Amino acid sequence: MKFDELYWHDSVIKRVEIDRTKPGKQDTISFEIDWYDSGIGKLLFEDVYWMRIDMNFGIVADDCIDDAFISSAEDVDLIRFKGKWRGLIDTDLSCYVIKTSSTGSEFKIISKGYRLE
Repeated sequence: MKFDELYWHDSVIKRVEIDRTKPGKQDTISFEIDWYDSGIGKLLFEDVYWMRIDMNFGIVADDCIDDAFISSAEDVDLIRFKGKWRGLIDTDLSCYVIKTSSTGSEFKIISKGYRLE
């Protein structure tokens, strides 16, 4: 299923894990999500190159997702990232954005791709 077509709205982030046990060779970020339409599942970002988290804590509420999408090629963070690497990365990368409504948090991930488990 395409990233933009997943049922994001009101699905809940239960856990976020960053795995760097093989740094530079297998960097992954996984989200355990209670999908509004299908229950608990895992969203795994593979070959991660960059991540920014702007997360608010101390709010007594589930992290309900408001929206998630793949940003455009004009995304400032994606442009800045590619500029730092100056063409040394010769693979297609996407910038994935997940925003929550309950805590006003935002996750941005630049990676080769994702898969659902």
